[in-house]
Amino acid sequence: MPQYSAEDVGGKKVERVERIIRNDIEAGRLRDGEALASSRDLADQMGVSTWAVNKAMEHLVKDGLVEAVSRSRRIVRSGITSPTANGEPHQPHTFLIGGYAGSGKSELSRVLSRLTGTAIIDKDTTTRAVVERLLEELGQPAHDRESQTYLEQVRPHEYEAVLATIQENADVGVGLVVTAPFIREFQDAAWIERVNTRLNAAGVGLTLVWVRCDASTMHTYLKRRGAARDTGKLADWNHYVAGINLDFLPVADHVIIDNSASSEPLQSQATKMLATVTAAA
Repeated sequence: MPQYSAEDVGGKKVERVERIIRNDIEAGRLRDGEALASSRDLADQMGVSTWAVNKAMEHLVKDGLVEAVSRSRRIVRSGITSPTANGEPHQPHTFLIGGYAGSGKSELSRVLSRLTGTAIIDKDTTTRAVVERLLEELGQPAHDRESQTYLEQVRPHEYEAVLATIQENADVGVGLVVTAPFIREFQDAAWIERVNTRLNAAGVGLTLVWVRCDASTMHTYLKRRGAARDTGKLADWNHYVAGINLDFLPVADHVIIDNSASSEPLQSQATKMLATVTAAA
């Protein structure tokens, strides 16, 4: 008889596993026809029981996102195909996707990119190599993202580079999907207004997006992705969570995307947001 916790029985861990796999499929991390990892491997990655994984898979099979080829083999059978253009002119648009580590920013940016054909700029991907080398030169661990050295001497240059990339594309009429925590920036009305003014002058629209997620789902995301920069957070998770504001909201007009386990799928929320942006434009 399988062993599982009371939380498994209540469905919370099942919801989280289903959410993460669904997001990976919608974001294109898991491609159509790709074989999924075994239940045991997925359980180890996410810190849950194999029972929770198997129950989540039952839901995904029912929704047509996964095909159970055999008892031990499951195949991805859905996702977003390349965007189709209708030939109508549209205003280029930039989306700034903010949120805490593990909230699902990257997954949402990939969904948006696949729906619209817009290029992605991810702060970590774009700046990581330079940031890690600079931190080492400053006598800090390469994966430090918490110290005052990083926050005061490195972080401002990261965001300056991201903003310059946004502007360079806007100057030629190109919008982007830009992913970064944006914690400080979304609290700074003057920064937001400055970016908005510059993009509008270039004929590019702007939408601020805050990805909200419950702490348990964030923990599961970080555990699964296994990034070195998350080691400190996972080592003292309760202390980390106590130091962030899960009720944070940007100080300017924004869209909330809820990536908690029980919320509407990211693809559905992204589609609704795009419809609203298009109507406003």
